[in-house]
This record gives sequence, structure tokens and C-alpha cells, in this order.
Amino acid sequence: MIHHVWGLFTHPDQEWQEIRGEEESISHMYLTHILVLAAIPVVSAYIGTTQVGWAIGKGDPVMLTQSSAMQMTILSYLAMLAGVAVMGAFIHWMARTYDASPSFTECVVFAAYCATPLFIGGLAALYPHLWLGMIIGTAAICYTVYLLYVGIPTFMNIPTDEGFLFSSSVLAVGLVVLVAMIAASVILWGMGVGPVYIR
Repeated sequence: MIHHVWGLFTHPDQEWQEIRGEEESISHMYLTHILVLAAIPVVSAYIGTTQVGWAIGKGDPVMLTQSSAMQMTILSYLAMLAGVAVMGAFIHWMARTYDASPSFTECVVFAAYCATPLFIGGLAALYPHLWLGMIIGTAAICYTVYLLYVGIPTFMNIPTDEGFLFSSSVLAVGLVVLVAMIAASVILWGMGVGPVYIR
């Protein structure tokens, strides 16, 4: 797992070819990669929001209660695990349009490795400062998009121009999934499952 993560940051083209050549099961991928890396942003956010807090202007730091932060941590963790599976399912469905024939497992593996920069970028939540989060979040999103556009043609073994269209479709669905998760959060907050602040 770790050597692929390092390879995706240092030489993504070559790393996608290596990942494509491996036989990986969904259960093994979740146990060795997704469950571990998806914990980085949620644990970081839990620590950052309960121990450090964030300040608005020059006021005192605002923090979350531990029980409130734990609820949000669990829900966020489950949402990330489900998000990888949903994106893998979409990639698998979309592959037929481009005459690619990856298995569902391969598509989930691809989605998981594409999301790696987002998971690692979650370390910024240890210190929940607006500008730090924006800078690191933007960098993580940009690199995730880069991995997607570089990886689709290699991983799916399709021409680059088709890979661009395929990647753009995947990116659009990823944005829709993100908006759906935000909407679900708003609905849950309206039902009383939301943050409880300490000032």
C-alpha cells in the first residue's frame, strides 16, 4: 500500500501501470488502504475541533464537544468509505461507453488510489485554520484531479483523448457526490445530529 502511495506522488504514470497489473480484492483494498487512509482526515478533524479549535477574527477559539465531534467523525468516515465505492461503481458503469472492460474491483481500487491525496490532505484538519485548510485542500483536490486525468487512460487502456472525456465525466460525478454529501449533512443537522459548540 505505502509504496503505491509514494509512487503516485513521485511517478504517477509508472505507478498506475504497476497498480493495473496487480490482482487486488475489494476487501483487501479496504482493509489495507481505504480504512487506514480515510481515518486520517476524520481523526485529524476530531483532534483539531476538540483540542485546538478555530478562531473567528481575534475572538477565543471555538471547539466542539467530544460527543458531537465523535458523531461527526463516525458519519464522515462512513461517508468517505461509501463515496469510494460509489465512485468505483460509476467508473465501472461508465467504462462500457469507452470499450474498456475493467472489473468492479479494479474500478474501486482505481477510485481509492485517486482519493489518496484527499485523505492525506486531511492532516490539515489537525490545525483548523481557514487559510491552511483552503491551501492544502485546494492542493489535494488539484492533485487528485491530476491523478484522475493521468490514470484513466493508463488504467483503462484507452486512448488519451477518450481518457480525457472519461475523466471529465468521473470528475463531474465526483462533484455531484460531494454536493449530495453536503446536502445530507444539512438534512442531518436539521434533524438534530449536528455540531455542538464550546465557546
